[in-house]
Amino acid sequence: MGENKEISPQLDLNAKWDACLDLGVRRFVYSSLAGAFSGLLLFRSPVTRWASVAFGAGVGIGSAYTECSYKFDGSPAKLATPKTADAPALSDGQD
Repeated sequence: MGENKEISPQLDLNAKWDACLDLGVRRFVYSSLAGAFSGLLLFRSPVTRWASVAFGAGVGIGSAYTECSYKFDGSPAKLATPKTADAPALSDGQD
């Protein structure tokens, strides 16, 4: 009963893929529905309504992709602030 049950890397990878597929499908569907609803409320033309649905689907897929990349690669590296040179500021000759 006191056995140490460790998950093999293959099973962990399969669980990550399952979670990412589930997340991707859910966010795609929910964002598409939100785009369709907002398109019905805000736009009159069918073309703009479909564009609203496509935009919602893109937002859903993009957010799912970002979340899955965090799951597979860990937390992303923070962007470093650019280093400024220690050179003195230029003066325009008027002291």
